[in-house]
This record gives sequence, structure tokens and C-alpha cells, in this order.
Amino acid sequence: MKLNEYINGHKISKEDLLKEYSLQWLVTTPLYNIGEHVYNLSDAYKKAHSEIQWSMIAGVRHRLVHDYDGTNWNIIADVVFDELPTLIKQLEQLL
Repeated sequence: MKLNEYINGHKISKEDLLKEYSLQWLVTTPLYNIGEHVYNLSDAYKKAHSEIQWSMIAGVRHRLVHDYDGTNWNIIADVVFDELPTLIKQLEQLL
């Protein structure tokens, strides 16, 4: 996934993401897009691949888009640095 490649290629750290506004903008659009694509998957497909946390992915998108109570960048950083690499591996296995 391009977002993960960019972060790794530019040696961006979790701390960088937490303090740099431009990096926060950088990650939001790909996360929106991932969540939007998940939202459009059929319930049957999501059920067949329940090892993937579909509702969490869609929930991140909703929080970013609608800014419920402001964006908690600690959570977003955890998603980008801890959850996204796992998600990529899971999706690659589906291909």
C-alpha cells in the first residue's frame, strides 16, 4: 500500500505523525479511502473474512470524516504504525 511505503521510505515515525500537521493530512486521505472501500464491501464478503476488523476500519474513516470530538492522533498513529501493516498482510493473503 502506498501510504505504508511512503511512511517507511521517508522514515516517518509515530512521533513525527503526532507533531507534524502536514503528515496528519498525508495519512487522512488514504485512511478515508480504505474506510470507504470497506464500507462498500458486501456483508457476505466481510463475514467470509471475519479475521479482518472491518468495523474498526470503517469506524476510523467515520471519525476522521466527521471529526467526532476531534481527532485523537494517538489512535490514528497506532492505526498507521501498528494496525496498517497487519491489515496489508491480511489483504495480501486474500489476493
